[in-house]
Amino acid sequence: MSGFKKGDRVLVLDDDFGGVVAFAKAEQITILTDDGIEITYHKSQLIIDQSFPVSQVIVKKEPAAKKSKKRIVSRKKAAFIPAVEIDLHLHQLVKSERGMDAYDKLNLQIETARYKIEWAIENRIPKLVFIHGIGQGVLKEELQFLFQRYAQIEYYDADYQKYGRGATEIRIRQNLAAD
Repeated sequence: MSGFKKGDRVLVLDDDFGGVVAFAKAEQITILTDDGIEITYHKSQLIIDQSFPVSQVIVKKEPAAKKSKKRIVSRKKAAFIPAVEIDLHLHQLVKSERGMDAYDKLNLQIETARYKIEWAIENRIPKLVFIHGIGQGVLKEELQFLFQRYAQIEYYDADYQKYGRGATEIRIRQNLAAD
């Protein structure tokens, strides 16, 4: 199926999320994810989501503006872009923890974090907040070890008023060559 229409619910191949087609131009399809992020894909990377019927799609009318081919976000504006939140609590990642030992659980949480970091780098998302909880601190330490593997990542405790001590925010520098 090659024809995607505005309002079609689609899934991203080789990924675990989807969205609604915001607009389609030639082979490039821009979707609005469930998190409210616009991402452009080649049509071969998407399929129609047939898991549920879409009865009505409301599309907001916006004035057509010319978009540059490259999305440039100034450092000042990047500071005001809200961070994407990723909850690493197990009940958010799996339906049942049955049969999973502590190693499996921690490994799933770290792999989810690694996957989301790679996704954010690829899609030029400047900030992520990993909600890990307080617990024994093992997950937080493992996350910090993971963050240190990426030269473009700075990490620090997330906003205490919003998350308490149970979250870490990362900032991803997008252009390492310019730094």
